[in-house]
Amino acid sequence: MLNVRYIFPLVATVFLSCAAVKSLPDPGIETGVSRDLANYRKANISEVHYLMELDIPSEKEQKIAAVAEVSFQLKSTKYPLQLDFKEDKSLLKKLSVNGMPVEIQLVNEHLIVDQKYLKSGRNVVSIEFWAGNGALNRNSDYLYTLFVPDRARTVFPCFDQPDMKAVYTLTLKVAKDWDAIANAVLRDSVVTANRKTYHYKPSDTISTYLFAFAAGKFKKMTAPMDRLSGNFLYRETDTAKLNHSLNEIFRIHGNSLKFMEKWTEIPYPFQKFDFVAIPDFQFGGMEHVGAIQYKESSLFLDGGATKDQLNSRSNLIAHETAHIWFGDLVTMNWFTDVWMKEVFANFMADKSTEAITGKADFDLKFLVDHFPAAYGVDRTIGANPIRQDLDNLKDAGTLYGNIIYHKAPIMMRQLERLMGKDKFQKGVREYLKKFANGNASWPDLIAILDKYADADLQKWNKVWVNDSGRPIIDYQLEKKDGKITSLHIQQKAEYKSGTDKRIGRETSGGTGSEKIWPQLFEVSLYYPDGVKELTVNLNAKSVALKEAIGMDVPLFVQFNSSGQGYGVWPVDTAMFSKLYKIEQPLNRAAAYISLYENMLNGRSIQPAALLELLMTGIGQEKEELNLKLMTGYISTIFWEFMKPEERMASHNRLENVLWSAMINQPLANQKKLYFKAYQDIFLSKAATDQLNLIWKNQKAPQGLILSEDDYTALTFALALRMEDNSSLLQSQLDRITNTDRRKRYEYIRPAVSSNLADRNAFFKRLELKVNREKEANVGVALYYLHHPLRQATAIAYLPKSLDMLVEIQTTGDIFFPQSWLQSTFSYYQTEEAAALVTDFLKAHPDYNPKLKAKILQATDNLYRASALRSIAK
Repeated sequence: MLNVRYIFPLVATVFLSCAAVKSLPDPGIETGVSRDLANYRKANISEVHYLMELDIPSEKEQKIAAVAEVSFQLKSTKYPLQLDFKEDKSLLKKLSVNGMPVEIQLVNEHLIVDQKYLKSGRNVVSIEFWAGNGALNRNSDYLYTLFVPDRARTVFPCFDQPDMKAVYTLTLKVAKDWDAIANAVLRDSVVTANRKTYHYKPSDTISTYLFAFAAGKFKKMTAPMDRLSGNFLYRETDTAKLNHSLNEIFRIHGNSLKFMEKWTEIPYPFQKFDFVAIPDFQFGGMEHVGAIQYKESSLFLDGGATKDQLNSRSNLIAHETAHIWFGDLVTMNWFTDVWMKEVFANFMADKSTEAITGKADFDLKFLVDHFPAAYGVDRTIGANPIRQDLDNLKDAGTLYGNIIYHKAPIMMRQLERLMGKDKFQKGVREYLKKFANGNASWPDLIAILDKYADADLQKWNKVWVNDSGRPIIDYQLEKKDGKITSLHIQQKAEYKSGTDKRIGRETSGGTGSEKIWPQLFEVSLYYPDGVKELTVNLNAKSVALKEAIGMDVPLFVQFNSSGQGYGVWPVDTAMFSKLYKIEQPLNRAAAYISLYENMLNGRSIQPAALLELLMTGIGQEKEELNLKLMTGYISTIFWEFMKPEERMASHNRLENVLWSAMINQPLANQKKLYFKAYQDIFLSKAATDQLNLIWKNQKAPQGLILSEDDYTALTFALALRMEDNSSLLQSQLDRITNTDRRKRYEYIRPAVSSNLADRNAFFKRLELKVNREKEANVGVALYYLHHPLRQATAIAYLPKSLDMLVEIQTTGDIFFPQSWLQSTFSYYQTEEAAALVTDFLKAHPDYNPKLKAKILQATDNLYRASALRSIAK
């Protein structure tokens, strides 16, 4: 018998819950998924289950017949039900609600069900339709879904918001020779005639953006990963890559799983762990529960892979594995906090690496991986905070970028250092267990961490998470009789509040200058017989480093020597002549980054001087990650910060320096870095003849290993410098046998053609979405289309490129707008190009602010190059 003491509280709870739903305002019917609609549905709808069947033809041009049954608990019928469907009404064939046929109403991307067909309690909406193609990524013999952040609604009607987790029971009908994976365990597969039907068990409870499947002509490997076993689908055919990669891929997954289970104290929380490698995948990877997707070229490496490529693969796998706990198990309430899953995935991937490689290698990798990328956005006036506002999920894709992937891990490491590792870990474990299989926000996590922290995390959170930008650090060192008498360190914001660089650039003053970035970092004092490292707690606008008082005056001072502090650090010019005598690779890397950032800000060193300094040491640096950093900076300075006449005057020496360093380098990986840098900057006839001979004979210099992809890149580099490259381009195509790589090459080829008509036609084709489906290939093609050697004609494409941005953002995947802009504008440095951007922004004063920020980020070097040239005059 029911205990009567519990009847009233139960009734009161139900009553109050219904009252809360009815008190919510009418969400209205607007395009996308508004915050009002999401809040109303979350309060009103629960226990969602999708039964779905898709009949996928082998031919990508044919429609996919689909049936979906959406069942759910409904509290209130005050307003119509809205299922999100961003497709044409003609794709919807039949609709029934609770067994009753209903007229189809599609309004502003929503399938509307009137209140009269609904009831409090369990409801079932059945839909017969043609699946939308918006996020199905269909190819000639395979397809895959990619629904992040709000693109499930482009394929099937659903509640497309992250806090409405659901169970999916999927049936796929595909060609007999196709394989498939999905979120859930396969219940059975049935073969009839030329078709195969996959029946999957009910999935774990997941958000719509994590619902996924892939099907097509794939090879399959099954192998153990620590205590789990997983299936891997792939299409790679290169024997060398397969032999070097397959077992290693499973091994890295196993290590990552083991680390995450131990660190979180939560066993792998889902029913299976499978993954698939996709040719020309839009991202590095995507963390779908039970069906992780990876870019194939990121996983499959051959014997010539560099340390950076190997590290990137390990980090990618660790990143997607970490998402199982951070993002899949605990999911953000709203995409305002999408950065949380990304920061933890990157942060935990880094910690996983540290556990394997040790602290010294980890510190260097963390610095090189995250700081240049974070600075690349945060130094611009288009910089965004880590946590951004979002009114409608249709704009969620604009939140992604290097701030959440790279500044956020830096912030999180500072937070862990502030709290202490043990306290930080306890707080995060509590957060994961409290919100497991549910949703949470950043304030939920901060509230938990605050219990374990001694510092005021709310104050700390404001400047690090809710504000953008970085501090500029300066110092005053006073001395007497060879001893330090005082060392004061100051910080100020890089920009005034509200400064617009299109009007004028400011680096101090205003309300922004009062911001303080609390952080811990190291200062190293170098002496003839050693180094003294001091830790600084920069928790105020100005601090005195009392520990330095009485110490001998050093040869030079290095700020942020440990590479953990964030900002524009002062550089001691006395360091320049002794830079390559600094013993620790981490300290040298921190110096390279500080030099480059100061160059961009026009203080301490100019581009020509930095290029000279880097050329002087390029043959002395032995650490591979540092070489990658240096060669990247050399390329950027050469192409973006030197005038054409300056390049012509300096390229011979730079070519000789790089070639000599490559020949004298005994290690294959370092040889490849030098070779790639040489291939990037060469302009002389002698270098052209030398590279052409390597390409023609398919014979690299001794000790250098070049793959088919390397020869393809060499082909394009040579093609850019030829008056007629048609024969060269065709010859390389004839060498490529892998079907997927041939298609990629054929797509990019006209963008590299020496025939202007071919390039014009290629750019014209980009106006149609169908010609932009392989977004990774579009980015590569745009790089060649807008290469500095082609800008005399390519500049004509810039106005249209900007005009297309809104449509690019609407139809493309999350990283495509930034990729489109970066690939287009990265190498421009002329006043004419800058004027085109300025005119566009002035002509669109009400432009989407998040897209405007992307433009300002992508064109930052364009304006800096102009400013630095003015300083040089």
